[in-house]
Amino acid sequence: MTGGPRIVDAHHHVWDLAVRDQEWITGEELAPLRRDFTLADLDPEARANGVCATVLVQTVTVAQETPEFLALADGSDLVAGVVGWSDLTAPDIADTLAALRELPGGDRLVSLRHQVQGEPDPAWLLRADVLRGLAAVADAGLVYDLIVQPHQLPAAVRAAELLPGLTFVLDHAGKPPIASGGRRPWADDLRALAALPNTVCKLSGLVTEADPHNWTVKDLRPYADTVLDAFGPSRLMFGSDWPVCRLAATYTEVVEAAHTLISGLGSDERAAVLATTAERVYGLR
Repeated sequence: MTGGPRIVDAHHHVWDLAVRDQEWITGEELAPLRRDFTLADLDPEARANGVCATVLVQTVTVAQETPEFLALADGSDLVAGVVGWSDLTAPDIADTLAALRELPGGDRLVSLRHQVQGEPDPAWLLRADVLRGLAAVADAGLVYDLIVQPHQLPAAVRAAELLPGLTFVLDHAGKPPIASGGRRPWADDLRALAALPNTVCKLSGLVTEADPHNWTVKDLRPYADTVLDAFGPSRLMFGSDWPVCRLAATYTEVVEAAHTLISGLGSDERAAVLATTAERVYGLR
């Protein structure tokens, strides 16, 4: 897709199973992901679709992964930002973030993330130790990525209310129940989050929330339209969720779906979703 609009892929992963197991990749449904996925695999697919920069996102709650990702970014002309992981509840979280910034590639650290979606407590984000950690993320000038299930959105709303100085980026639009066709209470809670000015959303991960084998853009549209209406293009950013998206679609199919879903927007609005929102929110170089 040469000559098309400039695209920043604000959400993708890599992993090397020889370095570290990805314990979440279990069962027959996820079996296609049980192999290495590297920047060398991503690069040709991304560039063929007009992607000029990417954001590499954490996959496991292991502190060593973040320095590894920063080093990968430091040696890459594609990865412009890293969403890492650090223990928010640790009393020395501020020192840890400062130390990460000093590592090779430390200038690419743009956000932190924790697999809140796997926490049994729906109000995990509102724990006192977590809120202290989130405040340290804000003090470090970083963003916080939210990976939550729909039932955890109310806690995300409250956390964003309590920390107006921290920008929260909602990954995968809060994982709406596309396969079942349900929209509430997801849509209501999403709008409550979007009503707060310190929140942003990713148009990502939708194909794997739909029927992975039979999805169509028509299935995705009501959810994408809800997100667009709630956040607006200036607070919405595209992400491929590669290689997880491969469970349902190729990289090209995900990009083409995004183009179709935002085709009714003006040129500046499309540019915001495809690139400039991510560049501004994450402070990408």
